[in-house]
Amino acid sequence: MKIAVNTRVLLKDHLEGVGYFIQEVFRRLAAAHPEHHFYFLFDRPYDERFVFGPNVTPIVVGPPARHPVLWRIWFDIQVPLVLRKIKADVFVSPDGFASLTTRVPQCLIVHDLGFLHQPDAYRKIHLGYLRRQLPLFVRKTKHIGTVSEFSKKDLQQHYRLPDTKLTVVYSAVKDGFAPLSWEERSAVKQQYTGGQEYFIYAGALQPRKNLINLLKAFSIFKKRQKSSWKLVLAGRLAWKNDEFLKLLETYKYREDIVLTGYVEEDALKKLVASAYALVYPSFFEGFGVPVLEAMKCGVPALTSENTSMAEICGDAALYFDPREPASIAGELMHIYKDEDGRRELIEKGFEQAAQFSWERTADGVWACIEKAIAAKLR
Repeated sequence: MKIAVNTRVLLKDHLEGVGYFIQEVFRRLAAAHPEHHFYFLFDRPYDERFVFGPNVTPIVVGPPARHPVLWRIWFDIQVPLVLRKIKADVFVSPDGFASLTTRVPQCLIVHDLGFLHQPDAYRKIHLGYLRRQLPLFVRKTKHIGTVSEFSKKDLQQHYRLPDTKLTVVYSAVKDGFAPLSWEERSAVKQQYTGGQEYFIYAGALQPRKNLINLLKAFSIFKKRQKSSWKLVLAGRLAWKNDEFLKLLETYKYREDIVLTGYVEEDALKKLVASAYALVYPSFFEGFGVPVLEAMKCGVPALTSENTSMAEICGDAALYFDPREPASIAGELMHIYKDEDGRRELIEKGFEQAAQFSWERTADGVWACIEKAIAAKLR
């Protein structure tokens, strides 16, 4: 079988959520299915590290597609030509975009519908494209995988998709997130916070992640606890952050906020593992990888009570209303004061995180691929 895969977000030194998903899943699928051949379709020169085995052939398909007009050209003109040339049996697109012109059966992975729930977090030109095109994508594709029961129900509610067209393929956590020794944690704290304990947020800095309310909550925490603790915001500054940056300029506790910028993977693992707790106040998540990363490190997770988070975390996290800074602050103070409760959360977190693995995710994606091909034959 010839399996073509959209790998345009596999970018050297800039792998983020979907890129990691593609890397971990298809590295395993290529190894598990040497009898099949995988064609990885890149939109620019690729790194050899992404050619996972002898049954993987990389193909550069221009033009570089990072804009709606170029997306249309890439998916609807260029990709179908390549699929026809290689005689692909299936086209897998793990970033939620499909081709509307190919006759090759498609397997789509839709991670979430954040653009419908948090439109202000998207550039207008991207928002318009997603609103117009995603309904067409989900109708055109033969089978769809998504990363939580929450996202599955969301897709069904908005696009009236039958149960048989959707499969839940839970995501997982990158290798290397694990507890550190006391000495290692002390060294990290010395490097980033002058030796102080800290809460951490890990992820891109953008409106959907609700960082303004996190700052307001941290103010409440500081005022009430008179603590020297810090708040580390570990991630790149993304888009639409004018309000956040303006607030930060006049923020009373600005000296206790650590902006790391983009953090290399090894450094991020140490930063998370050295925190007292992770705070993840996102307004909307289809899965929420950072909470599981924290749990694997033995770090308690404090997160939003809405969307998929309760499904992913179970009883191994503390929950707050992300719209209310006082609610977020309440859980900051809870974990700050309750050492026994913190230890209990850590143990539950290890158990919860162990339920998710890339092997399980890869098996789920393979099932989606098989269902897409079977749907074509019916």
